[in-house]
Amino acid sequence: MAGKARHPFRRRVRGGVDAMPEVEISETGNIRSLHLGSETVQSSMNLDEPSELVLSYTRAMAGFLLFSEAPEHILHIGLGGGSLVRFIDEYLPDARQVAVEINPQVVAVARSFFQLPPEGEYFEIVEADGADYVKIPRDSADAILVDGYDGLQIVDALVSDDFFEDCKRALSPRGVFVANWWSGDKRYQGFLERLLAVFDGRVLELPSAGHGNVAVLAFRQSPVPTAWDALEERAARLECRYGVEFSDFVRRLRESNLHSAGRLLV
Repeated sequence: MAGKARHPFRRRVRGGVDAMPEVEISETGNIRSLHLGSETVQSSMNLDEPSELVLSYTRAMAGFLLFSEAPEHILHIGLGGGSLVRFIDEYLPDARQVAVEINPQVVAVARSFFQLPPEGEYFEIVEADGADYVKIPRDSADAILVDGYDGLQIVDALVSDDFFEDCKRALSPRGVFVANWWSGDKRYQGFLERLLAVFDGRVLELPSAGHGNVAVLAFRQSPVPTAWDALEERAARLECRYGVEFSDFVRRLRESNLHSAGRLLV
């Protein structure tokens, strides 16, 4: 049934519901934004084009499509305003999406004000702790998209060794883990080292166009393609399809990761 977890699990509410930041909405022109206890924008939606990825960090997270063009099962840890949910529903309507969100206020606001797709066979919201929920699936998620902030910083439980191990087990053989991290966080390098250890070095950093956000990608198996010419060809095709700067993503991958003249080293 929509809105209910498909699997039994023990729910742990991090810090209690009362400790969660208040959810607020602002509007500037045709852009509606969601905030968690501060002026920082967590998610934005173009009221005229709801499927558009307004914020640069959400576009960078969509960069996983360079390595996974036809995902069938996508798990979101953190719902926010549902930017990637709407984008995937628009362009990959046959993909099944499950969004796990711990804050009931976020769920209520997203449902009421952010034009989420209808809940049913292809989209489900589970109100739960994502660090718990990800323990359940095995070898099934083609992509796990993690965007979990408490209004001030990334949630500790979503950057732990245990969480990374659980995500790796939940991924399908060709699955990709994608997290939105902030490069200015003094803990960033520690997060990266943990992820590299769990995923045996199969990790890429894709900086967003601004504000220091980085889409960090980790792969259960070595990704395909890694040759620059193949990536550039795929990026051009995806850019035409989605209207997102995939060609620029390839350039940023080249600038930010180990590579040879011919390919990424991952």
